[in-house]
Amino acid sequence: MAVANTESPESSDHSDVSDEEWRRRLTPEQYRIMRQKGTEPPFTGRYGETKIPGTYRCAACGSPLFRSEAKYDSGSGWPSFYQPADPTRLRSEEDRSHFTVRTEVLCARCDSHLGHVFEDGPAPTGLRYCVNSASLDLDPDAGTETGHSGDGHGDRPDTERP
Repeated sequence: MAVANTESPESSDHSDVSDEEWRRRLTPEQYRIMRQKGTEPPFTGRYGETKIPGTYRCAACGSPLFRSEAKYDSGSGWPSFYQPADPTRLRSEEDRSHFTVRTEVLCARCDSHLGHVFEDGPAPTGLRYCVNSASLDLDPDAGTETGHSGDGHGDRPDTERP
């Protein structure tokens, strides 16, 4: 399944970031999920039920990935979106782990694992981007109630943006 243009101009922005630096920038959970292709248990992520208007950014590099208008309740236990904010911000590759074939979704800028995309989503795309909350930071739209603590950069407001 072709999800995004893999020739994004931002594809190599973070190719020189060392593993040690990623460990410093990310929480242990974010590192496990985003750099080691892990997953969080269903129904445990901070954004599963969130209805706050805004932009969901990559928690590793800040790239804008999804808009709240494309978020919906898929019943999967993970935040789900039917389309990215900009398809060039994502890339995909085949994932043959766990004895199945799926399409993995990664941030095109920093190559961090976000989740998977499936062809069982709603109109207009028919796609379901099933994303780990730990891979995202919600940047609320100006003038909206955030409904959570922080500054729009998740649990790590002190983290510098690359």
